[in-house]
Amino acid sequence: MENNIITLTGSVESEPVYSHTVMEENFYSFILRVPRLSQTDDLLPVTVSEKLYNKEIIKENQKIKVKGQLRSYNKFTEERTKLILTVFAKEISLPVDEEEENPNEIFINGFICKTPVYRKTPFGREITDLIVAVNRAFNRSDYIPAIAWGKNAVYAQNLEVGTNVMVWGRLQSRNYNKRLSENEVEIRR
Repeated sequence: MENNIITLTGSVESEPVYSHTVMEENFYSFILRVPRLSQTDDLLPVTVSEKLYNKEIIKENQKIKVKGQLRSYNKFTEERTKLILTVFAKEISLPVDEEEENPNEIFINGFICKTPVYRKTPFGREITDLIVAVNRAFNRSDYIPAIAWGKNAVYAQNLEVGTNVMVWGRLQSRNYNKRLSENEVEIRR
């Protein structure tokens, strides 16, 4: 069984742009708009190999289905390191109408790699922040932040570093305000 599986169905928000090259293979990135039941949308980054990049399917406003893995990497800046998450596409196709019921599913099987942080939201909802290390080929790992809610949060707060966990859920993006010196900046994550 694979330990990192994500399936998304949504509309291509932006045309793919060149991202990087690995071993003479080019990769492209684009944003996929995935609807939620709450009538809001998640804007999720997708990375695709030139081998899968079909300009007839991956074009702006086109509805597509992406199957792959959630990958992470560190982006280094002068001030700090930032964890970047992207959906690494392994299959891209046009969706079948019946599959539209759950457009955003993820499963990861990995290990708690940082002490869980339990807290309550301003509205009193219990949440626990987790970082899950998911192994992949060539002695690499993806470090995936996850949030447990409610009863799962109460349980997850006591997990120890090194505990093997299986997580089912969805990938979300959000906007939040961050104060940088005297200025407040809206950030999408």
